Amino acid sequence: MKSGYFADIGLEVHAELQTQSKMFCGCPVLDSTRAEPNTAVCPVCAGMPGTLPVVNDQAVAFGLRVALALDCEINEVSQFARKNYFYPDLPKGYQISQYEYPLAEHGLLPVLAEDGWKDIRIRRVHLEEDTGKLTHIHNEDEAYSLVDLNRAGIPLLEIVSEPDMHSLDQMLAYTRALRMVLQYLGVNSGDLEKGVIRFEANVSVRPEGSDALGTRVEIKNLNSFRTMTAAVAYELDRQTALLDAGGKVAQETLGWDETAEVTVSQRSKEEAHDYRYFPEPDLPPLVISPEQIATAKASLPERPDRKFRRFQRELGLDAYQAEVLTDDRLTAEFYEATLHAMSNPNAALAANWVTGELFGLLNASGAALEDLQIDPAGLAALLDLLMAGRINNATAKTVLGRMAATGQGALAIIEKEGLAQVSDREAIAAVVRQVLAEHPDEVRAYRAGKVALRQWFFGQVMRQMRGQANPGIVQEMLKDYL
Repeated sequence: MKSGYFADIGLEVHAELQTQSKMFCGCPVLDSTRAEPNTAVCPVCAGMPGTLPVVNDQAVAFGLRVALALDCEINEVSQFARKNYFYPDLPKGYQISQYEYPLAEHGLLPVLAEDGWKDIRIRRVHLEEDTGKLTHIHNEDEAYSLVDLNRAGIPLLEIVSEPDMHSLDQMLAYTRALRMVLQYLGVNSGDLEKGVIRFEANVSVRPEGSDALGTRVEIKNLNSFRTMTAAVAYELDRQTALLDAGGKVAQETLGWDETAEVTVSQRSKEEAHDYRYFPEPDLPPLVISPEQIATAKASLPERPDRKFRRFQRELGLDAYQAEVLTDDRLTAEFYEATLHAMSNPNAALAANWVTGELFGLLNASGAALEDLQIDPAGLAALLDLLMAGRINNATAKTVLGRMAATGQGALAIIEKEGLAQVSDREAIAAVVRQVLAEHPDEVRAYRAGKVALRQWFFGQVMRQMRGQANPGIVQEMLKDYL
């Protein structure tokens, strides 16, 4: 951001809800990247006259979970409305959304950016239906568009922030944190490549020291973090250059030209009255009871940002470990279950093994955590044996690999393959003497000052003892004999 100016960025995030059926009909929700076009369409989502919408209860439940997770105030009575606009990919010519009376308002999501923690206010959370998908064909002879209505009517949750983000880093921190919340709640896969989350950015700039927001523009249909960052960065530069030249920013709706990497004007910015909102006559008000709110609140998982802070504050993990472990809900739950199953819980050791050795196995095999033949209790048993000195670190890594391959427990593998750590001082001393006797030249070099050879001797002893010797005792013996 150019010096002398201050950026104000607000986001409208549209998240598809992972329901089995659409928002107002029984058509199945299909993977838009795989399904044949127009195979999940009925008279309701095709906008046929005389059809009646019916609200999807699961979509309401998912929307309620998200709103509560964002600490929103739930409106016990909300209203669906018709948003009138020329929708070439929504056959009935209007979208059923919520406007004046949304599902929830006034939430908050703390995010961790490069400049520290920042609270991003949530203006509103409301339910609506998605539009269809247009495919534009251009060739030498003609240009036309094809419409796929499989996506039309899929439940959408729109989450609107206040313009509380003032840098690209804060914007990215917010969108990633919000995506993580949706994934933790199990309401959205977070797969941006499939278009299940889409962003619209409201961007304005003002001179530093000014309290009045600048004229904002809205950039529509940004479907990845990279695209969103590029579009907003370009727009901030464009607006500051325009103001520097004495011009004025026009309030308008923009698109992002991926090829030219510029924003392009689509239309002058509509206000709410341009959409001619009015209550949806075919749907009654949506009533959320206090009992529904209480039940939904009780079922919420711990929010990722709160888990991150707890891992640092209570478990003493560093920021990197806490971030890696909380990035995915299943990983965080696996880690905590491992810690609770350990006889003598060691938070740092368990974190190192989950993010290090366990992740290494997953990367090598391409498997997901839930498919691995190691459960938290199994990993905890292995770490207990390591802490008790029954095996050393190198052997523990070998045993972990065997556990992943066979599904057997650590103790059974150790006993079957004779992998227990050797701590017998006489047995280790005998091998140390043998190694030193077999390498007199290296012994003389060590005593002449080449002290790095001690680690080489250590490797020789460990190799002779198949990696099972107690490393501490080996180092002690080498020091004494050398």
